[in-house]
Amino acid sequence: MLLIPLLLLSFKAKEKRSTIEVTTDYGTMKIMLYNETPLHRDNMLKLVQQHFYDSLMFHRVIKDFMIQGGDPESKHAQPGQMLGSGSAPGDRIPAEFKPELFHKKGVLAAARDNNPEKASSNCQFYIVQGKKYTDDELNQMEQRTGVKYTPEQREAYKTIGGTPFLDQNYTVYGEVYEGLNVLDSIAAVKTDARDRPLKDVRMFMKVGKPVKVK
Repeated sequence: MLLIPLLLLSFKAKEKRSTIEVTTDYGTMKIMLYNETPLHRDNMLKLVQQHFYDSLMFHRVIKDFMIQGGDPESKHAQPGQMLGSGSAPGDRIPAEFKPELFHKKGVLAAARDNNPEKASSNCQFYIVQGKKYTDDELNQMEQRTGVKYTPEQREAYKTIGGTPFLDQNYTVYGEVYEGLNVLDSIAAVKTDARDRPLKDVRMFMKVGKPVKVK
């Protein structure tokens, strides 16, 4: 039975969404891609269809924050090798910030460097684990960042958690709808001083069946 997580009810009735499946030694995460971010959605689907991500690592893992992967240099990386600067052929992807898309637990978002346009890496991504926040903490964050949270977003950050301090700075373009336990398992692995897992965590991806959000 397909379990649609909290907050998808705000999307259009019976809207069809593309999905990808990310398989690891810890299990499989099924991810729904947002139609509101077509540049990122289409780029991800293209790379998955090309098997670009197969055998790449989740090379940066920080518990209670996120797991990051998609660096092509990780495919044949040696133990201890510093990773995170690789990219696919082509340009960065223009940012697609949407106020309704935010960093709750389980979302897929694009990594990026410090370019002034906040354009995204054309292949590296992260999946948010995050932590739960209180209303007071969210109020302080609103004052510091200028980002205002809706009641729906506040409820998500208080109940399932996330990383609200990243909102409107990195493009969110999908979310895990099955396999959050896999995210938690990967986030719990032991890492070195550079946040690289001591035991390689590799991924394999394929395009899944489209789902309709009711």
